[in-house]
Amino acid sequence: MLKVVKSWFDRYFSDEEAVILFLLLGGGLAFIVLWGDILAPVIASIILAYVIQGLVVYLRSKGVNNLVAIYISFLFFLSIVVGFFFSVLPLVWRQLTSLIRDMPIIVTKLKALVFSLQEEYSNLITLQELDHIIQNLTAEVANFGQWVLSQSLEGLPVFITAMIYLIVVPILVFFFIKDKDRILTSVVSFLPKNRRLMNQVWDEMNRQFANYVRGKVVEIAVVGGCTYIGFVFMSLNYSALLAILVGLSVVIPYIGAVLVTIPVAMIALFQFGLSDAFYYVMFIFLIIQLIDGNVLVPLLFSEVVNLHPTVIIIAVLFFGGVWGVWGVFFAIPLATMIKAVFTAWPRQDKAQQKLLS
Repeated sequence: MLKVVKSWFDRYFSDEEAVILFLLLGGGLAFIVLWGDILAPVIASIILAYVIQGLVVYLRSKGVNNLVAIYISFLFFLSIVVGFFFSVLPLVWRQLTSLIRDMPIIVTKLKALVFSLQEEYSNLITLQELDHIIQNLTAEVANFGQWVLSQSLEGLPVFITAMIYLIVVPILVFFFIKDKDRILTSVVSFLPKNRRLMNQVWDEMNRQFANYVRGKVVEIAVVGGCTYIGFVFMSLNYSALLAILVGLSVVIPYIGAVLVTIPVAMIALFQFGLSDAFYYVMFIFLIIQLIDGNVLVPLLFSEVVNLHPTVIIIAVLFFGGVWGVWGVFFAIPLATMIKAVFTAWPRQDKAQQKLLS
């Protein structure tokens, strides 16, 4: 047993720099887990800075001065944020409140539809079992509506926090982009002078993380935009709200697509019943999901190390349990960073380890 442990340790930690790097990464991860709620705006700012840095690099490649490219990219980012908060967000909020108001009607209509189906397929489920399921579903819907109502009535602290984030995050993003080299130089000054391995791991992690974040933003915009166009074309109620949900669902591969199918199907079923329009809506939704999985993802993430579905589920459960909603959104980027570290980690032999895949 000791021989196996020693062989494993010699393979991955034969370099003393690897030991130091392991301690730094372990300490950093523990710091993030323990102080995640406080650091959430900082992490969000870093992710946004990675996105905007891609535009800065593109403008510089076209001959634009670095400082001018930074200001143009940041103003473009601010214009998107302002446009979202003053046009998209009010529309989504109105649709959300309308959905909550219509929820009892939706549940009643769906109950009637389900009971009619039960009469045709009574051998699959009994009336008592179906009634029990519907009662539980109705209770959950009522609890959700009460929760949203309580948040709107007692949401002053949440509103103040959101306003603080709205001010702090753009400021952090700006300085992360503008003073990136200065910040990195300050951090590097605390590291050992002999850091060949650290530089190698950082380059791999930086490349993987940047490609993932920028690709994911494009994926969210394309999927959400196409979904909104398709749903508006079908005159589906709450199109903007559903498009936002479908767009954000790509942040959590596999799981998100399954979860977002439920509200899309319920609202389409409530509005159209089992008519041709219902099947057209679900067909459009299915086509968008297929294009996303078979065209967009290979195109945007061809240079990114893919994560195994098991790793994605574990990452979502772990970071979601630690940070709640923030953890769910940051789970995949953090898991991508961790895997990039494993990919670049030195080994004594040349055997390729397929960790986390």
